Amino acid sequence: MKKYKVLIDPQAKKDLREIFIYAAANDSIASAEKLLEAIEKTCFKLEKFPERGHIPQELRQTGIKRYLEIHCKPYRIIYEIEKDQIYIHTILDGRRNIQEILSERLLR
Repeated sequence: MKKYKVLIDPQAKKDLREIFIYAAANDSIASAEKLLEAIEKTCFKLEKFPERGHIPQELRQTGIKRYLEIHCKPYRIIYEIEKDQIYIHTILDGRRNIQEILSERLLR
């Protein structure tokens, strides 16, 4: 089985920090750490199963098909496969306006 390398880009790292800060402030540091661990575990599962994601609905409507997403509810992890590498581009709360955020970040 081929193993891919997962790379988390700076914007996704910023997303993770913001998620942690929000969860810690609104719940507890322990809960925030557990949430971050779950998200990161989901990201690194892509090392073995990169094709398990699907094209985000918001991007499918525009005809852009190079990005995929997986979920760690309620978070959506948007990534791209290039050869043997997985690039995690963004990690977003699915309850936010995803269309607007993706337009700003991925379609620039």
